[in-house]
Parts: sequence; C-alpha cells; structure tokens
Amino acid sequence: MKIFKIVAVLLVILSLFLELIIFSSDTDKQSAKPLVSVSTFSLYDITKHIAKESIEIVNILPFGVDPHNFELTPKIMAKIERSTLVLYSGAGLEPWIEKISFSVEPIDMSKYVSLRQLEGDERDSHEHHDEHCSHGELDPHYWLDFDNMKKMARVISNELIAILPKNKVMYEKNRDTYIKMLNSLDSHYKTELKSCKIPNVILNHNSLGYLADRYDFHVHSLSGLSPEAEPTASDIKRVLQEIHESGISTIFYESFVNDKVIQSISKDSKVGIEVLHPLGNITGDEASLNASYESLMLQNLEKLTKAMLCN
Repeated sequence: MKIFKIVAVLLVILSLFLELIIFSSDTDKQSAKPLVSVSTFSLYDITKHIAKESIEIVNILPFGVDPHNFELTPKIMAKIERSTLVLYSGAGLEPWIEKISFSVEPIDMSKYVSLRQLEGDERDSHEHHDEHCSHGELDPHYWLDFDNMKKMARVISNELIAILPKNKVMYEKNRDTYIKMLNSLDSHYKTELKSCKIPNVILNHNSLGYLADRYDFHVHSLSGLSPEAEPTASDIKRVLQEIHESGISTIFYESFVNDKVIQSISKDSKVGIEVLHPLGNITGDEASLNASYESLMLQNLEKLTKAMLCN
C-alpha cells in the first residue's frame, strides 16, 4: 500500500512538472512577440490589418467598454508598461494617459492627422455640455475621416517596421491593401451621399462632424461632443423643432449610450430610431463577429443613405 502511495505522489509531481514546462513554453512563445498597446478601435483595426500575427495587440480599452467612462486597471497598466510600442488617439480623448508610467515614449496619433475645429453653435454647445472634458475646441473623432485613417496607417506601418524590420515588405504590402480599402469606402460614401433629399442627421452627440464636413450634410445633436451629458429641456425642444422643420424620419443614437431620451423624442415625434457606430470602441458581440472598421462604416453608410433619402 505504501508503494502505491509513493507512486501516486510521484505521478502527481510528474504531472505538475509537465504542466510547468508547457506553461513556460507557451509564455516564451507569447513573449517572443512584441506587445503593441492601442487605445481605440480604429488604431486596433489598422494595427491588426498591417501587423497580422507578428505582434500581440493590447487593447487598452477592452471591447465592450464605453470610451468616455473608461478607468485603467493595474493589469492593463502592467501590459502597457511592458509594450514595445504604444499608440493613443490624443486630442483630449484619453485624460487617463497621464496616470501611466511608460517604458517607451507613447505616440500621440492626433499629431499626424488633420483635426477639425469646432465652429459657431458647435462651440457654444460644447462649452455648455463639456466643461469638464479636455477636448478643448477640437473634435477628437478624427478617425471618421478616411484621409486621417490613411495617414495613421502610414505612421503605424513605419513604427512597426522600426521594431520588426524583417517584416518591412509584409507591413508595406498590408498597409497599401488597407489604404486601398479606405479609398473604396470614400468612393462609396461620395457616390451614395451625393444627392440626398434630407441632408440632416439627428444624433445624441455629435461624433459625425468629420463625415458631415466631407460629404456635405448637417448634424444636429442633443449634447454636443459629450455623450454622457444630460440634454436640457431646451435641447429636446430644439431637436423636436428640427425634426418638424426638416422632415426627418429617423433619428440616431450610439452604442454604449443610454437611449432613454432618444426613445422619448422618437415617441413624441413619431420617427424611427437607428444605431450609428462612432467606432470609438466595439461591443463584445461585435468583436466575436470580427467586426472591422470597413464593415461598420459600410453599415453606417447604409443607414445614413436610408435616413437622408439619398439617390
């Protein structure tokens, strides 16, 4: 009986030893890939399509989390600090960036793109609702401009080449493929939004300024640039008046945003409701379905075209 116990103990020890070897091997495989941390879905999408499996991407903002209510966790901070490359949106979108101790200089992508200045009533609405935000007078949703996405793709491919020069040819090829996709999206938007009977969109907060400027339509929002701001009674009255005057038949709200007020406006004005995607982040369900920048922007186009009665 004693021999059997000894054998059993030895088998347990052997099993644990083998698991340790396998775990160490897996850890080595993972650590062989550089960590690249990104703060928004657009940066994730570009990096994923250019780098493919050559790196491990760290989503600073996990899928399913509202970008405007995000709080850093010790686990995410540890991964960021171990990253070889850190990319963040900038333009005041990530005030939490100051809380991180970086081992490498993080790259503020807003310095490489064309930023949209707020004007007129946009600025007034922004000042009224966003007094605690750090956007300043700039619209931080710049990834909704395809030219900006192309600029970011070029910057990111160069940064990837710098850390993994052996993959230069692959990265440049994937970058060119990605830019070709963006050119195709631009062409679709230009064609579909060329002639619209109702060139107006009502949204809970104005995340579509770049698209509106590029394709010549107007955005009327409940709460300026801040999705978490509570609209006032005068905001709601103004939007109801805009619906009545423009003949709008569909109003929009976004993922991660409470739709209570929009639902109330829809009921009062007897118009439909649709979801538009600002692409600051995606939901867990969308991630499991491999949603991409391209697929989500095509969905947005289809909804905009229908709502504005285009072509």
